[in-house]
Amino acid sequence: MSVRPSRRALLLGTALAAAFPALAAAAPAPVAAARPNIIFVLVDDLRWDEFGAAGHPWLETPHIDRLAREGAMFTEAVHAIPLCSPNRATLLTGQYPSRHGVTGNEARSELSHRLRTFPQALHAAGYHTGYIGKWHMGNDATPRPGFDYWVSFPGQGKIIDPQLYENGKLTKVPGHVTDLLSERAITFLQTTPRDQPFFLMLAHKAIHPDAIQRNDGSIDLTVPGKFIPAPRHAGRYADKIFPRRANYVPPDVVPPGDSHIAGLLRQKYGPETRAKYGAEIDASTSEATIRGRSEMLLSIDDGLGRLLKQLESTGQLDNTIIIFSGDNGYFYGEHGLSQERRLPYEEAVRAPLLVRWPGRVQAGVKIDALVSSVDLAPTVLDLAGVAIDREVQGLSFAPALLGRKGPERQTAYIEYNGDEVFDWVDQSTYRAVRTKRWKLIHWVQDPTRGELYDLAADPHEMTNLWADPRHAKQRAVLEAELRRQSDAALGLSKG
Repeated sequence: MSVRPSRRALLLGTALAAAFPALAAAAPAPVAAARPNIIFVLVDDLRWDEFGAAGHPWLETPHIDRLAREGAMFTEAVHAIPLCSPNRATLLTGQYPSRHGVTGNEARSELSHRLRTFPQALHAAGYHTGYIGKWHMGNDATPRPGFDYWVSFPGQGKIIDPQLYENGKLTKVPGHVTDLLSERAITFLQTTPRDQPFFLMLAHKAIHPDAIQRNDGSIDLTVPGKFIPAPRHAGRYADKIFPRRANYVPPDVVPPGDSHIAGLLRQKYGPETRAKYGAEIDASTSEATIRGRSEMLLSIDDGLGRLLKQLESTGQLDNTIIIFSGDNGYFYGEHGLSQERRLPYEEAVRAPLLVRWPGRVQAGVKIDALVSSVDLAPTVLDLAGVAIDREVQGLSFAPALLGRKGPERQTAYIEYNGDEVFDWVDQSTYRAVRTKRWKLIHWVQDPTRGELYDLAADPHEMTNLWADPRHAKQRAVLEAELRRQSDAALGLSKG
């Protein structure tokens, strides 16, 4: 949907609104000392429930939990697409994949240099900007427009002794990638001019596994990657067992149920091929994988603690908005799925979202406003007092965050367009809409077999109501909304 600039944004950024189509030529706006600093910490593949404050039974994340305790936790945040590359582009542009063009995990290096991102708008408005970590829109690690400080790596990168592009060159650096990125985030804070507000995006590789690469640089998806925690955390949770959700399907069981994916798994990975399926992608997600992910997250929490301490030492902590989120979820065997994160079920599409801003955001509040990853860009610009470009399709959730009246999202649109990386889901292109209570899924390759779930009565999405005549009216309403949202995502109509 198209968002018009707020009155406050217009007053502070009229010149920028006129210049945004040509940001490269825009002159920096006058610096306003009262403008907040902003840090956006993005964790790869983080489930919405994968830290202590979100209800994880044994994961120790004191610094992440501090953000929840001293800030806001959104309980109805979702991803516009639950997949790394396209959702990262969505977070940065405030547009759906159908509009920005990064539709899958294929290399999009050239396109990603042309994206119109909200950090470019912040930079043009006088913010000192930094990007540190995983870009993942192509294998090109060179700087993208709009950033004063840039540290990244090719493609997925490596966990141990990665190559980092910094200071104009690509160099192999010894250490664990999470710690190395956190160290460079501290450097950014230490070297940022004190008379400028700053924006930093810290995009961790963790908690993504170390992918196996072939000699030609491509990723071998037939071999499971490894989750490698920092040495100090290895073995911390060696004896822990994760309590599975009600929709968990053990690895030796063919998924039941009347869903498109259950049917696909029965068709493609029945008893005769299920053993191979399990060996290749860790069917139903083993306890070892869950422990490895949990131990890997600990270094992210450590790094966040260091950022908070650095901000405290310079008196900047309370004037810094800290946003913490992920790019997609992850399956722990729910619906018979593991690792795969592209699919439209809650374990993949629900997003962790924490925001800390003392004095402006109520401490310890849980906000049930429905928000989407497409809404992050306009929200950051709104909070910074920078005009929101008319091409942005998201809706600022600043009113909900700040406890003010304002427009609220009633439905969240979710799309998946397929990609060449995982061919086993080649029959799983979909469009979906989610409200706080309902979710409707339309499978593009199988239009006669949709899915409808009452999330209030069935939070684990185990009973498909698509063909239930008692819910025909609700289905029709959501189908009409899906068509409207799909057209809006393509720019054919207003959202």
